[in-house]
Amino acid sequence: MTFVVPFDGQDLAEAALVRAKEFNTVLNERVVAVSVIPRGNAEYARERGWLRKGEQFDIKTIVGRLHEQVLELAPEANFRHTVVSRYAPTGTIASQLRRHAEQEDASMVFIGSENAGRVVSTVSSVGNNVASDEDYDVVIIRNRTPSKVATIRNNSPYRKQKSDFYLPR
Repeated sequence: MTFVVPFDGQDLAEAALVRAKEFNTVLNERVVAVSVIPRGNAEYARERGWLRKGEQFDIKTIVGRLHEQVLELAPEANFRHTVVSRYAPTGTIASQLRRHAEQEDASMVFIGSENAGRVVSTVSSVGNNVASDEDYDVVIIRNRTPSKVATIRNNSPYRKQKSDFYLPR
């Protein structure tokens, strides 16, 4: 079984990855971070901090940066990514995340979501669609700054190393 974390590099996704890592220390399950990237959508990429101002869309750069973030927080985690059409709707992104959860035989999915806390069906992001699957348990992360995120990032032995997978130029 596996812990799957939809990972877009934002604070809540980082917090979700750290939570999955914490659960992993007790339950000894694989952790897989999954990113879904809309092809050629520089605006979407900039909104998530994947590209810097004026930087051209480059899938290898984006994947490399996301992978490096995962390595900083959870070096033992696996990283997967999927590319979807440029203006893929939320449902398409959620479908890709559910597909990965199924392929990885997820026992739990850790979702970072600002809107959780009411009813799960009110989650406005892809979280609602991913959380509705009954094949796995869902952990919703609402706190952007669990204390261990900064500690893990600052103490990671991988902080200075580069990933050999999709190195940004």
